[in-house]
Amino acid sequence: MREFDKWFNTFTKRIYTYDFFTDFDKVYSNIDEIKIELNILNSLIGSKNIEDDFKNILYKYPETLKCIPILLAIRQTELIINDNKGENKLNFQAYDKNNIDNYSKFMKKTGLFKLLSKAKINSLLDYITGVEVGLDSNARKNRTGKVMENLVESYIKKANYKYYTQVNTTYINKNFNIDLSQIITNAEKRLDFIILNNNKIYALEVNFYNSGGSKLNETARSYKEIASEIKNIKNFTFIWITDGAGWKSAKNNLKETFNSMQHIYNINDLKNNILQKIIK
Repeated sequence: MREFDKWFNTFTKRIYTYDFFTDFDKVYSNIDEIKIELNILNSLIGSKNIEDDFKNILYKYPETLKCIPILLAIRQTELIINDNKGENKLNFQAYDKNNIDNYSKFMKKTGLFKLLSKAKINSLLDYITGVEVGLDSNARKNRTGKVMENLVESYIKKANYKYYTQVNTTYINKNFNIDLSQIITNAEKRLDFIILNNNKIYALEVNFYNSGGSKLNETARSYKEIASEIKNIKNFTFIWITDGAGWKSAKNNLKETFNSMQHIYNINDLKNNILQKIIK
């Protein structure tokens, strides 16, 4: 019988790989899409008459307008600005020559004119590279999940099991004649791994949480319910592999699930060959 606290103390705080921190391929790809327009806007750096120069650029090169939001680290192409005159809608994807004064006002009020005219930067390409790196940090949460999946997959491969990734319940029903639709009601839900061994099926769900939040409590409750209902299906086993410092904020909920769920493991369990012990 495993003890929860002893098990919980073996949790891994962080899992990083070299490509976790920044996806530079994505950064460079985003920049390449607008580098010509950024080079045109570079002419505004140090401008003594920046408002007129900006309007002239829009007249001649209206496609440069799409670059404006990203200068403020904004991905949206349509913004609604509230001022003392009410709402002002600005579309930066579709240039409207009748709205040019509002585009100019936006540049002035947000501080972009000052940034450029005072030559606070030397190159918009360099500036946007920094912006893109900063925005990409928001994607690290998703990359953490992928790093965890890759880690678990490496242990599955090491054990030389036949497996599938990202399998939905429809595929399981069609190919293995097991209907999970009443247990996993989300039709779009995909199980991270399905392992086949000796005419038995093992379904693995995998996640890692760097930080806490209410989602963790719901996750623990959800997997507890799924495991309880699935355990009666012949030759089908549900396994949950989770880890991360984020669970400290939801420790009690995780403990409740741990005490009622047979197959819940962490990275340390993988290192100790837990898959080979339960998948035979």
